[in-house]
Amino acid sequence: MSATDEHADLLPTASARRTWAVLGDGVRRSGWGTLLSLVVVLIGSGVGLIAPWVLGAMVDDITAGAGLDPVLRAAGIIAAAAVVGGLLTGLGGWLVSRSGEMILARLRERVMDRVLHMPAARLERVRVGDLLSRVGDDVAVVTAGIARNGSDVVVAMATVLLTAVGMTALDWRLGLAGLCALPVYVWAARWYLPISGPYYARERVAMGERSHAMMGALRGRAAVRAYRVEAEHEGRVAERSRAAMDITVSVFRLLTRFGSRLNGAECLGLTMVLVTGFWLVRGDLVTVGAVTAAALYFHRLFGPMMFLVMNFNEVQSAGASLARLAGVVDLPEAPEPRDAREPQDASVRVKAVAHRYGPGAPPALDGVSLEIAPGERVALVGASGAGKTTLAAIITGLRVPDEGEVHLGGVPLADLGESRLRGHVYLVSQETHVFAGTLLEDLRLARPEATEAEAEAALARVDALTWVRALPEGLRTVVGEGGHALTAEQSQHLALARLVLADPPVAVLDEATAEAGSAGARRLERASLAATEGRTTLVVAHRLTQARAADRVVVMDHGRIVEQGPHEALVAAGGRYADLWRGWRGAPNP
Repeated sequence: MSATDEHADLLPTASARRTWAVLGDGVRRSGWGTLLSLVVVLIGSGVGLIAPWVLGAMVDDITAGAGLDPVLRAAGIIAAAAVVGGLLTGLGGWLVSRSGEMILARLRERVMDRVLHMPAARLERVRVGDLLSRVGDDVAVVTAGIARNGSDVVVAMATVLLTAVGMTALDWRLGLAGLCALPVYVWAARWYLPISGPYYARERVAMGERSHAMMGALRGRAAVRAYRVEAEHEGRVAERSRAAMDITVSVFRLLTRFGSRLNGAECLGLTMVLVTGFWLVRGDLVTVGAVTAAALYFHRLFGPMMFLVMNFNEVQSAGASLARLAGVVDLPEAPEPRDAREPQDASVRVKAVAHRYGPGAPPALDGVSLEIAPGERVALVGASGAGKTTLAAIITGLRVPDEGEVHLGGVPLADLGESRLRGHVYLVSQETHVFAGTLLEDLRLARPEATEAEAEAALARVDALTWVRALPEGLRTVVGEGGHALTAEQSQHLALARLVLADPPVAVLDEATAEAGSAGARRLERASLAATEGRTTLVVAHRLTQARAADRVVVMDHGRIVEQGPHEALVAAGGRYADLWRGWRGAPNP
């Protein structure tokens, strides 16, 4: 794992109050659908109160010596109530699930909107595993909670509430007897909730850390194999997986202890209802049927209460995930300056820039100053860790320097704003993503209004039109996940064609030919020269042939500029660049 990863930021997690506010906002946006679903659930649960009430009345009729007719009538009412209640409960559950899915869909859209519009510098600092865990694991947990248990939880809560009301309606003393279980429930909940909540939050963070470790190993798998550090990365993944597992086991133990406390509450409540009913019947204050109905009502609570208890871990886990999603929703938008200034030209000026990847880390850049004239092509060279990519990231706005500033056309990057900066500076890196869709759609990401002829012209400029026309459906060929797989060279051709379509005044190429072989790299070098012709260009050079083609070469070492000048002059000077060039010429081309 790199130093950048070690000091990356965790995204915020919303407080309980803010999480409820985000959820409430989603409910309000859903309109009448959520209210209608809750009304149907309440009516269905209310119909479920009929059977115990009628059974109690039937007991009184039988005790009074009534004939068969009242019994048959009661049986018919109970049957009808069961059918109607079941239909309403099922309909209500479906409506609740549908409303929940709609609310969650809007929440997912808001989360993705915040992530995609996050300031570039902030996005670069975010831990990849934490971000993927939120848009992947946390969304899945909340979705599963709603799809699998959301409607059942609402129905169970409505049943508990209305059953308690129905029992009290029979006789307030029987209601009070049932309420004797409430202190035990409250005591159990007050013991469980404060302890379990942080456990679930820690569990979600631990899963994010596990994802981060796995992504670090997968993204750097080539380097991991090359340096034979598989065991170290496997150990890191195993350690974080074990930490997540230990928290999950602890949560299950807490849930088991919580369930035992609730069983005690049920036993106490039912005992108090029966004992109170016995004394009330003995004093002719209530009938045997009323006590029977009250006992049935209380017994009716066992199922919903146990369901809520057994699914409380999923509710808590969904709540923790929802808080993490709400934390993303609350991320501030990229600030745009009120009076954004237009760059006067395509010049770039770096003034005394310094940067570190975390406290105590060595300087990645140490007082770097650099000026690039409009239309000039500058190559950055140096050993790995010299600061080339960091400088390129700061010039493109992907990182904010600790000290110093960068000017584009005489305007500080902070005064340009995120959207205006993206229109003036375009980055092509060695990690080119091919999106799922047609090749034409992928190209239009750079300029959505581009015509097919303009797309072909961009491809022709970077010498890619021949292989594109050889594809099964040309520009209409589906590429990306599930489609035609592009080679590393073809992907970079695609990225350079996007650059041509975007037509920015400043282009930054960060080792854009590093993933291709020798022949492919030479083709890509010619393509990059064509794509950047007439633009101010900064090239982080992986191959020194790229430096030879530049107007000026800037040599970096340990975060500083140690040499700069034309290729021929630096070779003749016999300094650091001359050593690099001799080593490059003497070694086989990668």
